[in-house]
Amino acid sequence: MSSYPLQTPESAAESARPILEKARSGLGFVPNLYAGLANAPEALLAYVSLSGHFEKTSLTPQERQTVLLVASVENGCEFCVAAHSFIAKKMAGVPEDVVAALREGKEPADARLAALAAFTLAVVKERGWVADSPALTRLLAAGYSKEQALEVVLGVVQKTLSNYANHLLKTPLNSQFESERWQRG
Repeated sequence: MSSYPLQTPESAAESARPILEKARSGLGFVPNLYAGLANAPEALLAYVSLSGHFEKTSLTPQERQTVLLVASVENGCEFCVAAHSFIAKKMAGVPEDVVAALREGKEPADARLAALAAFTLAVVKERGWVADSPALTRLLAAGYSKEQALEVVLGVVQKTLSNYANHLLKTPLNSQFESERWQRG
C-alpha cells in the first residue's frame, strides 16, 4: 500500500489542479499516475510537458505507443503497461496482435514496428549507449531517421519518469484500465 495519497483537483496543490481538472474533464477520470504525481506538482508538470513534446514528434500514434509500451514492459511498470495497452488499442489504433506481442516482451510481426521496438528496448537496457548498436542500424534500415532515434529517447525519458514514479507510488490501477491489467513476470 502506498504512503502517497491520490490527489484530486480539489485536494492538490494549486499548480497541479489545472492538470488534474483537464484530465478529469477530457477523460472523465483522473489517471492515478497523475493523482500520485500531484504530490510533487513539478513532477506532474514535467511528465505532462514531456508527454506533450513526445506527442508532437514525427512518430505516428502507433509508433509512439510502441515506444511507451516497450519501455514500460522492460521497466516492469504494471500501471503503465495496462494504461498504454488501453490507449494503444482504444485511442491509437494499434492492432491487438502488436499490443499482445509488446506486452509479452516480443517483437511484433510488422518489420518496421519490430525495428522500433528493438531500438527502444536497446535504449532502455543500454541506458542510451546505442550510437554504434545493431539496433540503431536496424532502425535506420527500417526507414526511420536519426532524428526519430532521438525522438525515441524522448519517449523513453517520459516513460522512465512515470515508470519509476509508479514504482515509488505503488500506483493502483484505475478501473478504466482493468481490462488491460498486466503483471511483470
